Amino acid sequence: MPKTSTESMNTTTMTSQSASTLSKDAPKNTATIFNPAKPIMAQEQGLSDSSSSQPYHHKANHNQNRSIEQSSDATLATANAPVSAAPKIGFVSLGCPKALVDSERIITELSRDGYQVASDYEGADLVVVNTCGFIESAVQESLDAIGEAISKNGKVIVTGCLGKEAEKIREMHPAVLAVTGAHAYDEVIRAVAQHVPRPNRSLDANYDPKIDLINEAGIKLTPSHYAYLKISEGCNHRCTFCIIPSLRGDLVSRPIDSVMNEAMALKNAGVKELLIISQDTSAYGLDLKYKTSFWNGMPLKSKFYDMCQALNDLGIWVRLHYVYPYPHVDKVVELMGEKKLLPYLDIPFQHASHSILKAMKRPAHSENTLARIKAWREICPDIVIRSTFVVGFPGETEEDFQCLLDWLVEARLDRVGAFTYSEVEGAVANDLPNHVPENIKQERYERLMALQQDISAQKLQEKVGKTLMVLVDDIDSDENIAICRSYADAPEIDGRVYVDEINAQVKVGQFLTVTIDDASEYDLFASYKG
Repeated sequence: MPKTSTESMNTTTMTSQSASTLSKDAPKNTATIFNPAKPIMAQEQGLSDSSSSQPYHHKANHNQNRSIEQSSDATLATANAPVSAAPKIGFVSLGCPKALVDSERIITELSRDGYQVASDYEGADLVVVNTCGFIESAVQESLDAIGEAISKNGKVIVTGCLGKEAEKIREMHPAVLAVTGAHAYDEVIRAVAQHVPRPNRSLDANYDPKIDLINEAGIKLTPSHYAYLKISEGCNHRCTFCIIPSLRGDLVSRPIDSVMNEAMALKNAGVKELLIISQDTSAYGLDLKYKTSFWNGMPLKSKFYDMCQALNDLGIWVRLHYVYPYPHVDKVVELMGEKKLLPYLDIPFQHASHSILKAMKRPAHSENTLARIKAWREICPDIVIRSTFVVGFPGETEEDFQCLLDWLVEARLDRVGAFTYSEVEGAVANDLPNHVPENIKQERYERLMALQQDISAQKLQEKVGKTLMVLVDDIDSDENIAICRSYADAPEIDGRVYVDEINAQVKVGQFLTVTIDDASEYDLFASYKG
């Protein structure tokens, strides 16, 4: 079996805290949502798929100028309406998983209104571009995508984070029909309806509102066995390198019953893994003052810990992303130790030097963080910790950087993404003194990743000979290999488990118990005797 490492420990999607620190070669999630495949639970709901059966493609450009193209099952519900009664909307989605969730919601609402998703630019009556605006390279990519949509279609609506810069968009692309900001779902729907009127469903003799319904979970653009669940929007922190509050506002949490209803709907639709996302997951419910709602007839607080307990009751994998290191996170780690959540914590520490953390306006007590990591591992020995770090932040000295390296040696994190600092328009850090030269940033980045590669290789080697439960993401029928993930691996950003010599009964979305035979710096290689 080929043992080509994904090198995914060097990669990450653009998280809220690290978005403005990515270098020009940093990863971007780019989804052109044409050619969606079958909807979730389509047969059970009597839904048809009038589009092409070709898969949706998700492209991520990784730190070392590599490109990975990964196919996944997109889910689209469309009405059995004639072409004249069902206008088609093209959709291009750029950015992080949180933006992908926004795209899913917009497409769900458009589909409920009777629109279909076009299979290409030429076949679309209008194109929506969901943009990213966290860093300059993402801004340029978004502007380029808008230009491409205009040149190939002509009717374009722009939404997403870059929508805050409407003047910049219109200056470069005056032909755009409308510009909205991030998570402006209703505005997008109204703009689409203004330029491409809603179809008249009554003209379709085959339309039956009792059966022609979208799954309660909505349309998902991930494979059918996992889904992102966004629990809040915005952020109350004011990190000096980040512009998220100006793009998406302060923290706004969803009521707990809304979160749990969607989680249950996703489980009922066949989802095996929920990835909990937001800009600040562990702050969930703060703005609601932890208001109590009722779900399944029981009172439940809109609170991080309470939500985690309730999600455990669903009996599926629950993975936490974008967790800010508040003290109450310790209690959630206890749930992981009790096997009530996946023992996986995505927590962006960003640096270890006191002076740099202070300049970033991040928690500035790295020695306390090390003590907490040690305590977490005592509570939950299997816990996997992923984090991101900024290299070359303004004012970073060689001493500061060495402090970070020493911290990593002691912390021995499982997954690490590192980025060279780059300016983003509107960030406070742009005005800080003593910016680090680009060549020094790059040299420090390479040193950090070489160190972490050794740590990762050592930690993965310790898994050889052990058994793990893995979830099948894909099957390479030519090589007879199942491409899987364990509890330690989030999709797209972490390593993989390659399972050799599988039998014909192994399917995507299935759990397998495998034996680890070998390890590389980032991936595991296993055998299955089922």
